[in-house]
Amino acid sequence: MEETLRRPIVLRPGQGRPYQMGGMSALFKADDAETASKYSISEWWLEPNTQGPGAHSHDEDDVFYVLEGTMSFFIDGAWIDCPKGSFVLAPGGATHDFQNRTGARAGVLNISTPGGFEQNMGMIVEWFARNPLGPAVGE
Repeated sequence: MEETLRRPIVLRPGQGRPYQMGGMSALFKADDAETASKYSISEWWLEPNTQGPGAHSHDEDDVFYVLEGTMSFFIDGAWIDCPKGSFVLAPGGATHDFQNRTGARAGVLNISTPGGFEQNMGMIVEWFARNPLGPAVGE
């Protein structure tokens, strides 16, 4: 079996493939051919008091690490406030969501495995253009 040689990637802060969805943005760092479709790595940023993608589930595992601010996660049937440095694993099939309920910008590093999720980003951006995000809501 012939293996495709992958190249190292070095990105500076703010570099990657950006996707804007109103008050939520994503910055993809590595995916698809860069990871042999094994995973995708992206940053997700929410402006103050902004809803996230909405409660959803999918086959991929989603790993989140809070980079800045406090992100509220819906996981295992409850909302949990997660400050900078928090780790959240949403296993494949688990219903999850995230939002920024604070007055400061918040961001997470996301690893989705296996890869492939990034192929939906064009459709996701279009969906949010037709369905703008609202303000974050409490429990």
